[in-house]
Amino acid sequence: MTSVRFPRLGPDVLADDGNELRFCTTCAFSHACLSHGMDKSALMDLHVLVEHVGPFHAGDTLFREGDPFEAIAAVRAGCVKTCVTDRDGHEHVLGFHFPGEVIGLNAIDGHRYPCDAIALDTVMLCRFSFPKISVLATRVPGIQRELFRLLSRDIGRAALLAGDWSADQRVAAFLVGMSRRLSARGFSATRFQLTMARTDIANYLRLAPETVSRVLRRMQDDGVLAVDRREVELLDAARLEALAAPILRD
Repeated sequence: MTSVRFPRLGPDVLADDGNELRFCTTCAFSHACLSHGMDKSALMDLHVLVEHVGPFHAGDTLFREGDPFEAIAAVRAGCVKTCVTDRDGHEHVLGFHFPGEVIGLNAIDGHRYPCDAIALDTVMLCRFSFPKISVLATRVPGIQRELFRLLSRDIGRAALLAGDWSADQRVAAFLVGMSRRLSARGFSATRFQLTMARTDIANYLRLAPETVSRVLRRMQDDGVLAVDRREVELLDAARLEALAAPILRD
């Protein structure tokens, strides 16, 4: 099991562009391409421009609600929060996006971004022109399936927390989900940093901030996890998984 903790911010990661044959370690589409025999050099022939942008710093806005939709972006490093602000000025957190995950897919239908995307720490992006990646999808069926899969996953995550779940179940599902997503991209599954504020976590989970703090403190007292400011270590992953199971459905 890897011991590399998220966020792994340093020149070695921020400069990891792969090479002529190897995709970046956090490439959102590498699996779809490789499964169809398309290595990085073959994709070069399709003249699909991937623009590496960043670094963005904590608080920087990557796009705003209402901006024209021109591209989707894969997070290459760091964490991005998506959110909307209602007419009364209250923010509603829609999700958090980690390396290898894509933002902007929910803008395809209306041709404008329906939310804000904000960097929570040092963020690097791979920006894909949507018209160009649409052309690529006709050449590489795996890309089209990957886009559908990513859309489906976003919809599924949004629906998971709509049930009448307890605060403990919601917090457990959040931590287990984050653990799985980071592990899938080569980070430690048991030790990571919460780069988002407790207030953002509470907003996303539809809980009061003091409730989230209370649940984390109780889990720490019970030996399920250890919390040191924003650093989290999962000490009893099995218990946490069992608590999250009704929400995560597995």
